[in-house]
Amino acid sequence: MTRFVRWYGSGPLHLLVLIASFALTGYAMVRLFAVQPWEVAIWFVGAAILHDLILLPLYSLADLSALYVLRHRAADSPTVPWINYLRVPTFLSGLLLLVWFPLIFRLAVPYPGDTGLSDSVYLGRWLAITGVLFGASALAFALRLRRVLLAARADEERPPPDRDDPP
Repeated sequence: MTRFVRWYGSGPLHLLVLIASFALTGYAMVRLFAVQPWEVAIWFVGAAILHDLILLPLYSLADLSALYVLRHRAADSPTVPWINYLRVPTFLSGLLLLVWFPLIFRLAVPYPGDTGLSDSVYLGRWLAITGVLFGASALAFALRLRRVLLAARADEERPPPDRDDPP
Protein backbone atom coordinates (compact mmCIF):
# COMPACT_ATOMS: atom_id res chain seq x y z
CA MET A 1 0.00 0.00 0.00
CA THR A 2 2.83 2.40 0.84
CA ARG A 3 4.34 1.81 -2.56
CA PHE A 4 1.01 2.58 -4.24
CA VAL A 5 0.53 5.77 -2.22
CA ARG A 6 4.08 6.85 -3.04
CA TRP A 7 3.53 6.10 -6.75
CA TYR A 8 0.03 7.58 -7.06
CA GLY A 9 0.16 10.25 -4.36
CA SER A 10 -3.04 9.23 -2.57
CA GLY A 11 -4.98 6.16 -1.49
CA PRO A 12 -6.87 3.73 -3.72
CA LEU A 13 -10.24 5.18 -2.72
CA HIS A 14 -9.18 8.53 -4.21
CA LEU A 15 -8.23 6.80 -7.47
CA LEU A 16 -11.54 4.93 -7.55
CA VAL A 17 -13.56 8.12 -7.04
CA LEU A 18 -11.49 9.89 -9.70
CA ILE A 19 -12.11 7.09 -12.22
CA ALA A 20 -15.83 7.11 -11.39
CA SER A 21 -16.05 10.88 -11.89
CA PHE A 22 -14.27 10.62 -15.26
CA ALA A 23 -16.63 7.82 -16.28
CA LEU A 24 -19.68 9.87 -15.31
CA THR A 25 -18.33 12.92 -17.14
CA GLY A 26 -17.60 10.82 -20.22
CA TYR A 27 -21.10 9.36 -20.15
CA ALA A 28 -22.64 12.83 -19.90
CA MET A 29 -20.49 14.13 -22.75
CA VAL A 30 -21.41 11.19 -25.01
CA ARG A 31 -25.11 11.74 -24.28
CA LEU A 32 -24.87 15.50 -24.88
CA PHE A 33 -22.80 15.18 -28.05
CA ALA A 34 -25.30 12.66 -29.44
CA VAL A 35 -28.13 15.19 -29.16
CA GLN A 36 -26.49 18.56 -29.86
CA PRO A 37 -22.85 18.17 -30.92
CA TRP A 38 -22.22 21.70 -32.24
CA GLU A 39 -23.96 23.48 -29.40
CA VAL A 40 -22.01 21.49 -26.79
CA ALA A 41 -18.69 22.07 -28.57
CA ILE A 42 -19.36 25.80 -28.88
CA TRP A 43 -20.43 25.98 -25.24
CA PHE A 44 -17.33 24.08 -24.10
CA VAL A 45 -14.90 26.22 -26.09
CA GLY A 46 -16.72 29.41 -25.07
CA ALA A 47 -16.70 28.41 -21.39
CA ALA A 48 -12.98 27.61 -21.54
CA ILE A 49 -12.19 30.93 -23.21
CA LEU A 50 -14.46 32.89 -20.86
CA HIS A 51 -12.94 31.25 -17.80
CA ASP A 52 -9.27 31.22 -18.80
CA LEU A 53 -9.01 34.58 -20.52
CA ILE A 54 -11.51 36.71 -18.62
CA LEU A 55 -12.69 35.26 -15.30
CA LEU A 56 -9.43 33.74 -14.02
CA PRO A 57 -7.46 37.02 -14.30
CA LEU A 58 -10.38 38.93 -12.75
CA TYR A 59 -10.83 36.76 -9.69
CA SER A 60 -7.08 36.34 -9.26
CA LEU A 61 -6.74 40.12 -9.23
CA ALA A 62 -9.63 40.40 -6.76
CA ASP A 63 -8.03 37.78 -4.50
CA LEU A 64 -4.63 39.48 -4.57
CA SER A 65 -6.28 42.85 -3.92
CA ALA A 66 -8.12 41.46 -0.90
CA LEU A 67 -4.89 39.96 0.43
CA TYR A 68 -3.05 43.25 -0.05
CA VAL A 69 -5.73 45.49 1.46
CA LEU A 70 -6.61 43.29 4.42
CA ARG A 71 -3.13 42.00 5.33
CA HIS A 72 -2.46 44.44 8.18
CA ARG A 73 -2.81 42.97 11.67
CA ALA A 74 -1.25 43.40 15.07
CA ALA A 75 1.95 41.43 15.47
CA ASP A 76 1.24 40.34 19.06
CA SER A 77 -2.24 38.94 18.41
CA PRO A 78 -2.78 35.30 17.42
CA THR A 79 -3.30 34.84 13.72
CA VAL A 80 -6.20 33.09 12.07
CA PRO A 81 -6.10 32.47 8.32
CA TRP A 82 -8.98 34.69 7.23
CA ILE A 83 -8.85 34.67 3.44
CA ASN A 84 -10.95 31.53 2.96
CA TYR A 85 -13.69 33.08 5.09
CA LEU A 86 -13.86 35.69 2.33
CA ARG A 87 -13.22 33.42 -0.65
CA VAL A 88 -15.94 30.82 0.02
CA PRO A 89 -18.97 33.14 0.22
CA THR A 90 -17.62 35.20 -2.68
CA PHE A 91 -17.24 32.06 -4.80
CA LEU A 92 -20.70 30.74 -3.93
CA SER A 93 -22.35 34.10 -4.53
CA GLY A 94 -20.50 34.51 -7.83
CA LEU A 95 -21.48 31.02 -8.91
CA LEU A 96 -25.13 31.74 -8.16
CA LEU A 97 -24.85 35.00 -10.09
CA LEU A 98 -23.21 33.24 -13.03
CA VAL A 99 -25.92 30.58 -13.20
CA TRP A 100 -28.92 32.85 -12.63
CA PHE A 101 -27.77 36.20 -14.08
CA PRO A 102 -30.43 36.32 -16.84
CA LEU A 103 -33.16 36.14 -14.21
CA ILE A 104 -31.38 38.32 -11.64
CA PHE A 105 -30.85 41.13 -14.17
CA ARG A 106 -34.19 40.55 -15.92
CA LEU A 107 -32.58 39.58 -19.22
CA ALA A 108 -34.54 36.34 -19.69
CA VAL A 109 -37.72 35.88 -21.61
CA PRO A 110 -40.66 36.21 -19.20
CA TYR A 111 -40.47 33.22 -16.92
CA PRO A 112 -43.59 33.12 -14.67
CA GLY A 113 -45.30 30.36 -16.65
CA ASP A 114 -42.65 27.85 -15.60
CA THR A 115 -42.02 28.94 -12.01
CA GLY A 116 -45.05 30.92 -10.94
CA LEU A 117 -42.77 33.80 -9.93
CA SER A 118 -42.33 37.17 -11.53
CA ASP A 119 -38.82 38.12 -12.59
CA SER A 120 -38.66 40.88 -9.98
CA VAL A 121 -37.92 38.52 -7.06
CA TYR A 122 -34.58 37.09 -8.19
CA LEU A 123 -32.34 40.10 -7.49
CA GLY A 124 -33.61 40.45 -3.92
CA ARG A 125 -33.28 36.75 -3.25
CA TRP A 126 -29.77 36.61 -4.66
CA LEU A 127 -28.78 39.58 -2.48
CA ALA A 128 -30.39 37.90 0.56
CA ILE A 129 -28.54 34.63 -0.11
CA THR A 130 -25.30 36.57 -0.56
CA GLY A 131 -25.87 38.37 2.74
CA VAL A 132 -26.58 35.09 4.54
CA LEU A 133 -23.44 33.51 3.05
CA PHE A 134 -21.22 36.39 4.16
CA GLY A 135 -22.94 36.54 7.56
CA ALA A 136 -22.44 32.81 8.16
CA SER A 137 -18.83 33.12 7.08
CA ALA A 138 -18.27 36.08 9.41
CA LEU A 139 -19.85 34.13 12.27
CA ALA A 140 -17.63 31.11 11.56
CA PHE A 141 -14.58 33.38 11.46
CA ALA A 142 -15.57 35.06 14.73
CA LEU A 143 -16.04 31.69 16.43
CA ARG A 144 -12.67 30.47 15.15
CA LEU A 145 -10.97 33.69 16.26
CA ARG A 146 -12.58 33.44 19.69
CA ARG A 147 -11.39 29.85 20.07
CA VAL A 148 -7.83 30.83 19.10
CA LEU A 149 -7.84 33.83 21.45
CA LEU A 150 -9.15 31.73 24.36
CA ALA A 151 -6.48 29.09 23.71
CA ALA A 152 -3.77 31.78 23.61
CA ARG A 153 -5.06 33.33 26.83
CA ALA A 154 -5.11 29.92 28.53
CA ASP A 155 -1.51 29.32 27.45
CA GLU A 156 -0.46 32.69 28.92
CA GLU A 157 -2.15 31.99 32.27
CA ARG A 158 -0.65 28.51 32.64
CA PRO A 159 2.44 28.61 34.87
CA PRO A 160 5.67 27.44 33.26
CA PRO A 161 6.78 23.96 34.36
CA ASP A 162 9.54 23.78 36.97
CA ARG A 163 12.81 22.56 35.55
CA ASP A 164 14.02 21.18 38.91
CA ASP A 165 11.12 18.74 39.46
CA PRO A 166 11.67 15.20 38.15
CA PRO A 167 9.13 14.10 35.55
